[in-house]
Amino acid sequence: MKTTLYKNHYIQNCIESPGSIFKNLKLQEREVLVRNHSYAHYRKGEVIFKEGEKPPGLISLAAGKVKIFKEGVGGREQILRMAKPAGLLGFRALFAGVAYSASAIAIEDSTICIIEKDAFFKLVKDSPDLSIKIIQMLSRELGFSNNRTVSLTQKHIRGRLAESLIVLKDTYGLEPDGKTIRAYLSREDIANLSNMTTSNAIRTLSTFAAEKVISIDGRKIKILDPPKLNRISTLG
Repeated sequence: MKTTLYKNHYIQNCIESPGSIFKNLKLQEREVLVRNHSYAHYRKGEVIFKEGEKPPGLISLAAGKVKIFKEGVGGREQILRMAKPAGLLGFRALFAGVAYSASAIAIEDSTICIIEKDAFFKLVKDSPDLSIKIIQMLSRELGFSNNRTVSLTQKHIRGRLAESLIVLKDTYGLEPDGKTIRAYLSREDIANLSNMTTSNAIRTLSTFAAEKVISIDGRKIKILDPPKLNRISTLG
């Protein structure tokens, strides 16, 4: 495919990145996405959308990392999931025709592509392959959410934190050293991902480090003993 199809590398990333539901679309279908998109940049810590807002279209993450969270009692956040490039943000609200039920914030400088709503839905109607990919994506997300709900309500603190580190590793991968998780979250974000207080997250991370399961250097976390981390997560 000619690179002239793409007006910018952001929409190219959203379509061509590994894991994108658009990756194997026909040329004319990709052209629809290119013609009917806009993009926006967000600095680290900026809000991409807020709970209660209406979706402007289908949002795909072109670059960066994003957390999707709900605000609970006393303003405490519960992180629902983390997004990586080619991942879709707020798609449930768009498909359901309702307002966002959660908020999204960039945890590092990020860029999103917004596919115009009417053009996207027409593409879905005209493309059985894309419809199947969306159903598969929704099914995976539902399975992930169900498993996380059970884990965060039934596992003990150690199991919850170990699972969150594994989720981060599986989502963002590791640095070239093969040990460092390629996501540098604050202790508060790690706590909010693990359904615990920040002080408990700090203590548990320190315990894992003392047990040589991980090592910590500021926000960098290295997994030193993957089998043990998996056992802690499994045993809960």
